[in-house]
Amino acid sequence: MVVERDPAEGAEPQDSRHPQPTVRKLPDSAESRAAGQRRYEAIVDGWVLHVTVERADRARLRERAARAAAAVVRHAGVTVRAQIPGRVVRVWVEAGDTVGSAQRLLAVEAMKMENEVRAPRAGVVAAVKVSAGQTVDLGDELVRLE
Repeated sequence: MVVERDPAEGAEPQDSRHPQPTVRKLPDSAESRAAGQRRYEAIVDGWVLHVTVERADRARLRERAARAAAAVVRHAGVTVRAQIPGRVVRVWVEAGDTVGSAQRLLAVEAMKMENEVRAPRAGVVAAVKVSAGQTVDLGDELVRLE
């Protein structure tokens, strides 16, 4: 919901004890029609409220689909790639290790700075594609997490 006040309506309504709200249906866009939503504009006491509504059963279905999609993403493997070219100086994990989110995986030295590469999410290390002393380029595969 978006709330905004029209600066042109700076004065209070004539009878502030009984404001007269107005509601009007906004035109449907192709996107809102496809989503099964309706849009309304309500003006209450000088405040403009844009409201999007949908049927309760459709909202439950949308939320269930979003949760299912998030579960699939959590179980999908992820490839950690080199963000900078450099030389691998240290590897802290090996295949089969369980790692937590943001745990150190390895370190890449670039321009005399040691940069730690951390796990983007928790998981199990499926493969370590590099070893200490190896040179890597931007985008090279370093570690695969499941």
